[in-house]
Amino acid sequence: MLSETNVRPASCKDIDLIIALDPIARREQGRRTFITNAVAARQCWVAVEAEDASTLIGYGVLNRSFFENDFIPLIVVKVSARRRGVATAILRALEAQSRGKLFTSTNTSNMAMRRLLKRVGFVESGQIENLDDNDPELVFVKLCCTSTMR
Repeated sequence: MLSETNVRPASCKDIDLIIALDPIARREQGRRTFITNAVAARQCWVAVEAEDASTLIGYGVLNRSFFENDFIPLIVVKVSARRRGVATAILRALEAQSRGKLFTSTNTSNMAMRRLLKRVGFVESGQIENLDDNDPELVFVKLCCTSTMR
């Protein structure tokens, strides 16, 4: 069952909640630093339950790190909130902030993300070998409308 999700820019008050829902951030300082920097740069967006804005259920990051193009390096959804449209809501919110080409990537093994990207209009743009052993990174692109928000 899909639930109503609101997506908004992350604030400093959200950092601990973001880290708590991200299993990699809980164990790796590099991810925690990445999150903190993304929030400070206003590149991080959080998804919250529509009925309870204090319940953070996911987050995503949009930056210009891919050859000076918009790039989504990360979308994370709380395990208990998966399969409810949260990643789609985050992706749509990030897309609304993009101008021109929007890139993202995922491992070949991440079938759920690959299906989501195809469903919302991303197309495969290339492949990067040797990031993860025996699991190439697939690069996707979508041409987005120019946004006045930035």
